[in-house]
Amino acid sequence: MSRESEFKLEGDYLIGGLFDIHYESSSVHHNTPDATECSSHPFFVSHYRLFQLMRFSVEEINNSPSLLPNVSLGYEMFDHCSDTHNFPGIFKLISSDGLIHPWGAQQHNSSKMIAVVGPHTSTQALTVAQFFMVNLMPMMNYASTSSVFSDKLLYPSFLRTVHPNKDTIEVIVSILQSFNWRWVAFLYSDNDFGIDGKDLFIKRIKNTNICLAYNQGFTDEMSYSEIFQKIDTQKIGVIIVFAPERTAEALVVSAIHLNVTNKVWIAGDSWSLNKRLLKENGIRNIGTVLGVSQPVVSIPGFSDFIYSTKNQTQSDDCEQQNLCNQICNCSGLTAKDIIFANPAFSLSIYSGIYAIAHALHNALQCGDGRCNDSVTAEPHLVPTSLCSPECPVGYRKRRNGLHECCFACEICTNGSYVNITENPYKCIKCKDTEWSTDGSTSCNLRLVEYIPFTDGSAVVIMVAAWALIVMALSMSVLFAKNYNTPVVRSAGGPMCFLSLGCLSLCTLSVFLHFGQPTIPLCVLRYLPFLLFYTVCLACFVVRSFQIISIFKMAAKFPKLHILWGKYHGQWLIITGAFVIQVLILVIGYSLRPPGPYNETVWDPHKIILSCDINLQASAISALVLVSLCSLCFVFSYMGKNLPKNYNEAKAITFCLLLLILTWIIFATVYMLYRGMYIQFLSALAILSSLYCFLLWYFLPKCYIIIFQPNRNTQQYFQGLIQNYTKTISQ
Repeated sequence: MSRESEFKLEGDYLIGGLFDIHYESSSVHHNTPDATECSSHPFFVSHYRLFQLMRFSVEEINNSPSLLPNVSLGYEMFDHCSDTHNFPGIFKLISSDGLIHPWGAQQHNSSKMIAVVGPHTSTQALTVAQFFMVNLMPMMNYASTSSVFSDKLLYPSFLRTVHPNKDTIEVIVSILQSFNWRWVAFLYSDNDFGIDGKDLFIKRIKNTNICLAYNQGFTDEMSYSEIFQKIDTQKIGVIIVFAPERTAEALVVSAIHLNVTNKVWIAGDSWSLNKRLLKENGIRNIGTVLGVSQPVVSIPGFSDFIYSTKNQTQSDDCEQQNLCNQICNCSGLTAKDIIFANPAFSLSIYSGIYAIAHALHNALQCGDGRCNDSVTAEPHLVPTSLCSPECPVGYRKRRNGLHECCFACEICTNGSYVNITENPYKCIKCKDTEWSTDGSTSCNLRLVEYIPFTDGSAVVIMVAAWALIVMALSMSVLFAKNYNTPVVRSAGGPMCFLSLGCLSLCTLSVFLHFGQPTIPLCVLRYLPFLLFYTVCLACFVVRSFQIISIFKMAAKFPKLHILWGKYHGQWLIITGAFVIQVLILVIGYSLRPPGPYNETVWDPHKIILSCDINLQASAISALVLVSLCSLCFVFSYMGKNLPKNYNEAKAITFCLLLLILTWIIFATVYMLYRGMYIQFLSALAILSSLYCFLLWYFLPKCYIIIFQPNRNTQQYFQGLIQNYTKTISQ
């Protein structure tokens, strides 16, 4: 029972196929025009496998209920065995009703051909591509990897489902760099594919430590023994073979016969999956073979299709042939021979056929189990008739070449947008008061944020600040009424009122943290705290030193003690610290005064209104405070064994620890968070610094005055001093 030729299948739409099932190994000169008879040349089973895979893919698509539901897909394929002499099949594919129409001529009875798959080699594709580019006939190529086909100006409807040579070379170079192989040979086929690979390799290894010791293109007249002799002479251990499968086979077989051993061979994607070489005797002696291949997957159902095809009674292809080069001449081939042949480019064929089917599905408006019968797909509709497809929303165009129709698309990143009506080639940066996400066509106004005086957090802080002022005033009144008592005198006497007054004045900084920032507000935000807190700390430094001086230094250094009292050393220290801090702040604020600042980095959707602080001046001012804190620690430690009522060490030390902990916490939060409420946290840190001394130094003394008056007598303090004197004398 006869059946139709494997090369043809009728359908509503046809896909052309060009496969070099046979290959003309060398060019033959003809005195007269003469078509090449492919079946008389060597047969390649791996390429016949690709031929069968196209047949399988079309059959699978036709059996799909959803892809092209009421449309049948057919094909007409040719054995394209020559790089430059196979034109009858090409003319058949571009003809309509047996005629080749001039470009642009009206065609009433157009061909059903909508796309062409193939041909295999880059040279073959270069030879025939322009015939299909004229009318934008899609060429879905599965193996032509030359870089030239990436030029959409020359090849607008050339599509491929295979990685270009550039990707393969990139992987090869990565292998060389990974193993630190730097002295290599590059052998390539002397055609468009191989020369392109060689040029890309030389370009890629420029500015690397890889050296191309030897390179050679394969020609019909070349001698393999001469090549290997040169490789051995130069002691090259790594050989890159960038050539078609048939050429690589001949080279490797020659290497086996010439006893070439202990080399590293890097195979290009055309022969890395070759299975015939695995069966060659002596293949293991040539060394290690590493291969770069195109993606390989198992295609379900293909093996069953091949067995089914070979089990059918085959008719003589010659009898079915309408045109030349539609004959296989492969009756002795078994199903296993096809299935287990080199699987390279199988996925490329399979995905390419499906890409055409999906494009046809869209062109015919298929859906709900049917395609639109009123729509007729033209070849140029399968791939859109564009040099480059329109960019998605939010992408700018980047021109490729001279024509505006050819461009690449680049997304506009956050903080920018594209206005395609004004300038589709430029991403426009948003203003500081605006924001945008990736791929935007406009900018959005940022939300302006600051903490007003009416905010709940601001109210809480300000109430706490007023409470501190009231408590400080109350303590001052209490100390004034009990001024001549031992507790007030031991706490510092007049310095108590100075310290409490400075703590109250520091609260000005707390109130200035809220409301919309202005220049005066920013200047005064930290100024009261830095100035008056310096005085407060200086008072505690002096008080700690005074106690040490009375109990430990008066006896040892009596003259120094007299001078301290005579010239009022405590007030000189406090005044000196204050004057130094004033000078630092005046100089720093004069050089760069603080002002309003818009924080736009922390949150791209918001503007946080804050103050720009002179960090250098603030750092020096903070250094003054740190120095005073350090002196407090030193003097407190020296007075740790003094009488209980005169021992301020524990209270001051605890206050300082709370102070340091407060600002460490704030600094940590400030590095992690810059939102609106950082102003609230800054005010809270200042307020905590004030409460440290108010609650843990002054409040216990108020407690003694009010609730333990028996401990606030001259006799009680004298008893403590006498006990301390007895203790140290023993």
